[in-house]
Amino acid sequence: MPWTKLYVERQEPHFDHDAGQAVRKLSYGEAIREALDQALAADPNVYVMGQGVDDPGGMFGSTKDLHKKYGGRRVFDTPLSENAVIGMALGSAMCGLRPVSVHNRPDFLLVAMDQIANHAGKWHYMFAGRVKVPIVIRACIGRGWGSAAQHSQALQSLFVHTPGLKVLMPTTAFDAKGLLLAAIADPNPVLYFEQRWLYKHTGDVPEEMYSVPIGQGVIRREGKDITIVAVSHMAVEALRAAEELAKLGISAEIIDPRSLKPFDEQLVLDSVKKTGRLLVADLSWKTCGFAAEVIATVTEKGFASLKSAPVRVTFPDIPTPSSYVLEEAFYPGVADIVSAARKMVE
Repeated sequence: MPWTKLYVERQEPHFDHDAGQAVRKLSYGEAIREALDQALAADPNVYVMGQGVDDPGGMFGSTKDLHKKYGGRRVFDTPLSENAVIGMALGSAMCGLRPVSVHNRPDFLLVAMDQIANHAGKWHYMFAGRVKVPIVIRACIGRGWGSAAQHSQALQSLFVHTPGLKVLMPTTAFDAKGLLLAAIADPNPVLYFEQRWLYKHTGDVPEEMYSVPIGQGVIRREGKDITIVAVSHMAVEALRAAEELAKLGISAEIIDPRSLKPFDEQLVLDSVKKTGRLLVADLSWKTCGFAAEVIATVTEKGFASLKSAPVRVTFPDIPTPSSYVLEEAFYPGVADIVSAARKMVE
């Protein structure tokens, strides 16, 4: 059955609590697990592989017990050989399967960069559209327990820079499910990055299969004084910062891009036309990062709307430290967003 007949596109629901409508809450990890469960049930060509997907913890709960339900041929552990694993996913995808390759850390995707950038991202183009490569590559980024320089890198901008790849970073549980189903249905490679701190959050998630359109951002909070484009967990921080800014009389509009490539540039341009100011918050490095791409797009296509120079709130250009104290200084958050926004507006 074609994937387009398996689900409908949906926007995040706004439940009428006063009318007594039931709200179904799932955690971020549970929403990912449900998407995988429904995709595996709906399409025998879907399979899930990766280090630890069949462990008792099931990749932070996102693959928990799926191997028991669908068997070891469709949900299975892999060796510590990312280049070989992505190569297997690539070959099987070209033969009609739909692999979901799970990686605990994006750091080790660098080991498979040849397969991802030179092969998976290129075959559709090189064969004039006759070859499809429906691969989803999941990886979990983020801080905690001294992950440091080689186990916590936010490398999404490398893949945004690479032709032939789509890059998603869902923030809410609703988007985590809907974007993953959309990624699995996509005919070509999709990088799907999760932020580990988002696993603490819950949200409204419908039971049925649905998709969130790839390439479509969302306004999380409307405002009139400054546009804040915030990626993944930084969207959570930006919403908290907006509350603090409101106390100071500053109205911030928060945009969650959800999809880094393709990027919903018109949504941002329209917002900056209204507010005149742009701040981009991304848990990644400053130089040549996604934040720089957003700012470049707005200055190229919406320069006349700007009242002040755009600002980036990102990592400093140094390797990630491991100690808790240094992590606190390294990772930006609410205070950094509030400080930067105040300077821009005041």
